[in-house]
Amino acid sequence: MDEKNKKAWQNNREKNQTESWQEAESRMERSGCVMWKNYYGSDTNITKAVDRVSFCVQKGEFVGIMGASGSGKTTLLNMLSTIDRVTAGHIYYGETDITELSDEALAEFRKDNLGFIFQDYNLLDTLTIEENIVLAMTLHSKRKREIQEKCDHILKLLDIEEIRDKFPYQVSGGQKQRCACARAMIHRPKLILADEPTGALDSRAAQMLLETFRKMNHDMHSTILMVTHDAFSASYCSRILF
Repeated sequence: MDEKNKKAWQNNREKNQTESWQEAESRMERSGCVMWKNYYGSDTNITKAVDRVSFCVQKGEFVGIMGASGSGKTTLLNMLSTIDRVTAGHIYYGETDITELSDEALAEFRKDNLGFIFQDYNLLDTLTIEENIVLAMTLHSKRKREIQEKCDHILKLLDIEEIRDKFPYQVSGGQKQRCACARAMIHRPKLILADEPTGALDSRAAQMLLETFRKMNHDMHSTILMVTHDAFSASYCSRILF
């Protein structure tokens, strides 16, 4: 914890005496705390996309991030997902500081620890629903039998068994998004990152997807971080960050 953060924490501690700053730092490192800022532009025209953000996500939590358009939600998610680099600060996953990793190490980290769910699905139209799901597992060099068993399980869990042989353009938006959930979950990542996952869905499909998230969180103990601007979607989260 740098001197500025330590001082801010010490000022806050006067109001609630709970833990030492050393204990806070240790807890943050264990839990996956992030403390960073990210600026864009030149010296004369700097945009502070994310400035002095600090929070922790515990294992098994379903956390929502809310904010107005242009407030930096997607930038925040991009930094957590290693797509963008921070200008300053640190991002911890457990005891791993991903801001210190090389590009090659980051690629391995992404593959082994993160799952992504996008607003526009990002499915491959030339592959069936089942093939889209198992594609992620091929990167892990798993045996064919193991891949098939996991795929069968996740298809049943998310209630999309009947569309496994169809192509993305043959199914509804809600079914596409459940396929995207299955693809994100199949290798059991430590963290699932969802960027406005209900943005392209009607109200019924959105509710079904959020129930799927709840099932993923409760039944599979998935840790989920979801960016949303929708209060209804946020109501499914166990905690909200503004």
